[in-house]
Amino acid sequence: MGKGGASSGRERAAAPPDAAARRLARLGIAGDADLLLHLPLRYEDETRLTAIARARPGESALIEGTVTDCEVRLRPRRQLVAHVHDDGAAMALRFFSFYPAQQKLLAPGSRVRAFGEVRGDPRGGGLWSGGTVEMVHPRVRAVVPDEPLAQALTPVYPTTAGLSQAALRRLIDGALERADLADTLPDALRRRLALPAFAEALRLLHHPPAGIAPEALAAADHPAWRRVRFDELLAQQLSLRRAYAARRARHAPVLGDEDLPRRLIERLPFRLTRAQQRVWR
Repeated sequence: MGKGGASSGRERAAAPPDAAARRLARLGIAGDADLLLHLPLRYEDETRLTAIARARPGESALIEGTVTDCEVRLRPRRQLVAHVHDDGAAMALRFFSFYPAQQKLLAPGSRVRAFGEVRGDPRGGGLWSGGTVEMVHPRVRAVVPDEPLAQALTPVYPTTAGLSQAALRRLIDGALERADLADTLPDALRRRLALPAFAEALRLLHHPPAGIAPEALAAADHPAWRRVRFDELLAQQLSLRRAYAARRARHAPVLGDEDLPRRLIERLPFRLTRAQQRVWR
């Protein structure tokens, strides 16, 4: 969604810290109003765990288990490979670019959660042939047994180099806390158009509660999306109307010398056509 029209009617707050300002500027973000309307591209569901045995290649899943082994392999290219087991199956976590901190996180015996796209084993094994499944560069973190799951879908935002999703989420969450989200539409109009409150729509889009299907939000036909679209279209139309009114208020100056048109015509290096003469008269 574009932000220019929608943000024009809402006051801009102070710009984010200088350290991130240049990166945010590449995304067209200059303050809180822009952060609020920097809406997710898609969502990831980390509100429920999937047993490894039920993980399906081609789908994203959140798994939890214990690391049984972790090693750096040099062939066919340097990579970090760890195997995670839950009660019934195993999954490989593969990293072609990694850091010592990741090796420490994936030390044998560690309990972790990993989120990513499930793939079949690249050597020909896979879920359907008795082999293992894997995730390549999943998002991994250490957990304790029975650690609570996330209560909202995880938004994935348009971003730029040097600006992580976690950093962008923190900035947007800060804007949500600071901003005045008072509604600009009369309640009667919102009810007639079946539109949610502006604050409710924004908070839902940035933090969809568990139970909302990511596909419904991705299709952008949810009432929260309709409210944002309505505000953006309304702001655009108001802006166009103001520009039109400003143009109408400007008039050409009245010429006080009534003989000026005749003298101007006489100095022209060409002869006016009959149609042009009618216009002057």
